[in-house]
Amino acid sequence: MRHHRWAAAFFIAAGVLVVGAALRAGQATPTQAPGAPPAAADVPAPRTDQNSLTAHEQLLQKARSGGIDIYFEGDSIARRWGALDYPAFLANWKENFFGWNAADFGWGADKTQHILWRLDNGELDAVNPKVIVVLAGTNNVGAQPGGDAKVAEITRGLAAILARCRAKAPSATIILTAIFPRNDNMAVMPEINRINANLAQMADGKRVRYLDVNDKLADADGRLFDGMMNSDKLHPSLKGYQVWADALKPIFKELLGPPAATDHAPPATGDPSAGRRGGLEAWRLGGLEAWRLGG
Repeated sequence: MRHHRWAAAFFIAAGVLVVGAALRAGQATPTQAPGAPPAAADVPAPRTDQNSLTAHEQLLQKARSGGIDIYFEGDSIARRWGALDYPAFLANWKENFFGWNAADFGWGADKTQHILWRLDNGELDAVNPKVIVVLAGTNNVGAQPGGDAKVAEITRGLAAILARCRAKAPSATIILTAIFPRNDNMAVMPEINRINANLAQMADGKRVRYLDVNDKLADADGRLFDGMMNSDKLHPSLKGYQVWADALKPIFKELLGPPAATDHAPPATGDPSAGRRGGLEAWRLGGLEAWRLGG
């Protein structure tokens, strides 16, 4: 146990120092070379499928639209909450966050290296949000455990995302959300817990805050409470999203004051392929099923 704690602390420090040195030198961490093996969690790498490239262009346009005070970044769990192709989730998003100028920049199936690439390629440039909410890393964890090396690598990836957000939005308060429990394979839960413990050490409680709602989503062993996730045991249901919202709103109120009567955030985007795959079905399901539209 002492060895694991020492190793975790070492890799956190190493990850932050490496990324911080690159930023101080005015450089990003190296980008994945074309045709190279899969990028490490802290090495920016683009998604090359056309749907993701189209989504990136839409998110660039959203970033350039202005009016954003709260910036959500992450993978499909973040994306679905504020996406056009999940209207029930989007309605919940608006019910909770309207008046705080919140915008969703998550993208489905992204790993930390993909989020880093998007941050390095314009999606946070000149946005100047007051708050950034980050939820990332579950796609790096995957459904199979990987041991100490995997925990350390994902920790470095999350440290790199934090460093990038601080460099591109230095006045923002960053909320690091603990990776949610996933029960598609309970064997990964100990590693998620270790990564989250490392994530907590990156917060100072002021400009970088750590938010862990996992005790509201699952029991002490990581077994999900009924109704918190969809049938895939990975993506939140409306009930699960509301747990996250209930923890975020007091922080938003503290940092930004109560929500205004109007909202100036740019309109929501969605999965570019959703219309091609049957928009009526998307509206019928409303995001209440474990249905994949690219994330």
